[in-house]
Amino acid sequence: MNHHGPTLAQAKTKSRRAALQALYQWNLGQQPLLEIERWFLEEQDLRGADLKHFRDLLYQIPKNSQELDNAILGLAERELNNIDTVEMTALRIGAYELIYRTDIPYRVAIDEALELVKRFGAPEGHRFVNGVLNLLATRLQRISVG
Repeated sequence: MNHHGPTLAQAKTKSRRAALQALYQWNLGQQPLLEIERWFLEEQDLRGADLKHFRDLLYQIPKNSQELDNAILGLAERELNNIDTVEMTALRIGAYELIYRTDIPYRVAIDEALELVKRFGAPEGHRFVNGVLNLLATRLQRISVG
């Protein structure tokens, strides 16, 4: 049993959960990201989270949101306002990791996005998210054939 704190994978999972909630907040209120980050660091229990990854997601997803949204909406065959906010936020996290974080295995990026939707989203939302992210991974050729 490892009693030396969370593994790197667990720390990243925790950072993605926090990022989903922080980006959801950003999406709703258009609050400045610095304020949202400060609130999360002060008020939320981020012990054991990968704070570097949390900040990466929190700042880079809004910065690249146009490109991420274009990639997602091109594959989703739905209008932006027809996609649940939790699902869209999870899609942005998954798409960001697929496109920009090639150090993260594509399977991990997709599975983690699905876990976020299963935890915070609508009951069947993960099917839609899975379909879109698998198409994106294929398009980016992150999935090795054979």
